[in-house]
Amino acid sequence: MTPKILIIGACGQIGSELTLALREIHGDNQVIASDIREGHEELMQSGPFEILDVTDQAAIASCVRKHKITDVYLMAAMLSATAEKYPDKGWDLNMNSLFHILNLARDKQIAKIFWPSSIAVFGPSTPKQNTPQQTVMEPSTVYGISKLAGERWCEYYFRNYGVDVRSIRYPGLISWKTKPGGGTTDYAIDIYHKALENGTYECFLSGETTLPMMYMDDAITATINIMKADPQLIKMRSSYNLAGISFNPEEMASSIKKHLPDFTISYAPDFRQKIADTWPQSIDDSRARKDWGWEARYDLDTITEKMLSNLQSLV
Repeated sequence: MTPKILIIGACGQIGSELTLALREIHGDNQVIASDIREGHEELMQSGPFEILDVTDQAAIASCVRKHKITDVYLMAAMLSATAEKYPDKGWDLNMNSLFHILNLARDKQIAKIFWPSSIAVFGPSTPKQNTPQQTVMEPSTVYGISKLAGERWCEYYFRNYGVDVRSIRYPGLISWKTKPGGGTTDYAIDIYHKALENGTYECFLSGETTLPMMYMDDAITATINIMKADPQLIKMRSSYNLAGISFNPEEMASSIKKHLPDFTISYAPDFRQKIADTWPQSIDDSRARKDWGWEARYDLDTITEKMLSNLQSLV
């Protein structure tokens, strides 16, 4: 049976590209995009759209009934850097929205949930190299705390109510289609914009800050594939580690210089440096590879080529 999909937070960095990809697979009218405000023209014209506040439980339930929704992708969240500025709002948004969707599934009003977690669930005491699927997790940010709590609730609802919820711990994501959304890894998007606009970039992380990253196309593929997988293959009902590549700003700048030899970079670490210092440098995603066949495709130089060529085409 073709799923009827609701994407909440469809105008965000991941949601906007995920919406278009799912519409291409399932048909435009099978995928209902929603957000608290309208998105870009391509998203709005490609299929149905609902204005929806993820904190409004009654409105979400009404939308699910109206469109006979089977699958919900809950992409709305307040990201790491923004949530540190507004901790109460960050916690309320990230946690209450998840409960709204989990309870709909518990009450058999929807069949399947995708909820994104993050490498922010890890903390200063977590092994930084090849971080295991199951390890010490002591996040020190509002975003990470909410994501770790969310992972535990996802597994709880699966074990106690049979809720089919699936999750990925996204690393930093890189895309040319949407602007940065308030995350600590967003330098890896902004740097390409500034390289083309000004030929120089001042990075808010130090040049040696190595973090796990991923090109958006890989993230979208992983999201779609974990939702397509047979339920019996999904062994982790908290969230799966997911890795693409790991690099630091200096290595990214070197990759850019292969295309723009005069590009320069400087460093002025701000409060986001402390966040980044608590996160892993590389991720062990062998469970995702084994359980449901995950495999990344893009390396750093390929990402740079894609980012620069696509951003240049927009000028």
